[in-house]
Parts: sequence; structure tokens; C-alpha cells
Amino acid sequence: MRHDKPSTTARKVALNIISLGAKPGMEEVLPAGIVDATARLLVAAGVAGEGAVRFAGSKWAVAIYEAFDWMMPGQFEAFAHRKAFCEKQVREGIAAGATQILVLGAGYDTLGWRLALEFPKVRFFEIDHPATSKRKAQGIAGLGPRDNLHLIQADLGDRRLKNVLTGVESWDNTAQSVMVAEGLTQYLTPAAVQDLFVQCGTVSGGGSRIAFTYVSTGDDGRPDIGRWTGLTVWILKTSGEPWLWSVRPEELPTLLAEAGWTHAPQLNPGSGTCGVEDHAVAVK
Repeated sequence: MRHDKPSTTARKVALNIISLGAKPGMEEVLPAGIVDATARLLVAAGVAGEGAVRFAGSKWAVAIYEAFDWMMPGQFEAFAHRKAFCEKQVREGIAAGATQILVLGAGYDTLGWRLALEFPKVRFFEIDHPATSKRKAQGIAGLGPRDNLHLIQADLGDRRLKNVLTGVESWDNTAQSVMVAEGLTQYLTPAAVQDLFVQCGTVSGGGSRIAFTYVSTGDDGRPDIGRWTGLTVWILKTSGEPWLWSVRPEELPTLLAEAGWTHAPQLNPGSGTCGVEDHAVAVK
């Protein structure tokens, strides 16, 4: 990612969510209110014009996404499922006693903005690359800020999570927390992923959980994206946002244990691969 430019991937994902709202059947999967909130945020942030947002919500946009589904089979609808997965984990974490929520690499996700109003006693935090976070802050200001939503500008590829949160007065390292890493881990190096899990444990109290998505490693050692892995990996690299990490599912429990977490598939029953990504939960 270029340090002076907001994430193009974050913009694409947000437009994808709007398009999913126009696909029959997806209203049963997508979290309530997410499509409208995303559309409003993109316009208010100057990330996309009203025309682009209208087109994204049209049947023509849906047809285009589906026409290119051969590159990453199932990935179009997978964005809806991973949004639902993350929100479900946050809601269940709050019900279990979590008092603060941290969304890592938040992009133009609206989970924090939407749920902060519903749960006024819970503190919501988002961390993202400064260029993207600045643009999002502009959008949040236009939508209407939340007193319990805090946007933090930091590149987790360059700075450790513990150091970032040290300067955030309202963050409590001893509080039960839910941390969300949606569509993030594949953009970090293996060492950075391991350190991120360690740091998440360092900055959270007992009973905390981390909900994340990841890409499985294929037989050739590369991220398993399907028959067009080579082409897709090349496109991602040339776009400036390459995928740097993947893991075999059977190796995940050991990796998490080494970072101080316990893999908790019982908290995510029935979840398998959605598109090219898997969903996972770990508890402290």
C-alpha cells in the first residue's frame, strides 16, 4: 500500500457491500443497516460519488461481479458472510461481558459506527492506515460522530499494536475485549501476523476474543485462491497491496497457542471456507 494514498481495496470492499445489497437473498446474510450506512459513508468521505454508489447498488454491478467470479470463486458473496461473522462475534462478545471493541484495518467498515449507538456503554476503537483513516474520519464527521467511537491512525505494518494503544487514554489493557481482524492478515508478513496475535493478548484482559479471517495455504505453498492463483497473486502485487501470509487450517491452533490464544471453533459453528477466506475465533 502506498503510504500517501487511501486503500483502494477498502474502497472496493465497501462498494462490494453496496452491490451485495442489490443481490437477491443477501439481505438475509448482511447485517441490518450496513448497506445504507456504507453508501452514506463513502459519499460523505469523498471516497465515491453519488453516481458510483448508485451504480454499485444496481443489478448491472451485480452482474459484473458475478461475471468475474471465476477469478476468486464465491468471493463476491463471501464479503457478506464475513461481515455477518464479525458482527456476530462482536455482539456475542458484548453479551459475554466485553466492554471494548477493536477493529484492526477497519477500512470503510461501518460496524463501529452502527453499534456504538446501540451499545453506548461499550467503547469502540478502529485502527487503520493513516491515509485511509483520515478519509474515513471525514465521512464519520458527515454522518454524525459517536462519543464512544475512536478512530486511530496507524500502520500496523510499521508499528506494534501495544505501542499504538499506549497513546490512547481510553483504551484499557485489562478490560475484556473483542478484536476484529477482517480481511487483514493476508496483507501482513508472517512475523507481523504472529506478533499481532501476541500484541492482541498483551492489550486485552481475560475472557477476550479475537475474530479474524485468513487465507489457506495451497499445496504449492502460495495462498490458495483457486485455479487462477498465479494471476490473482500477480494482480494483487502490481496493485501495491500484495498478499504476504496464509496458513494451513490444521496449523492454526498451534500458531494461536504460541501467541497465547486458544482456538475456539465452538464459537463459530458451521463456518467453513467462504470464497477464498476462512473465519476463525480464538479466546484468551
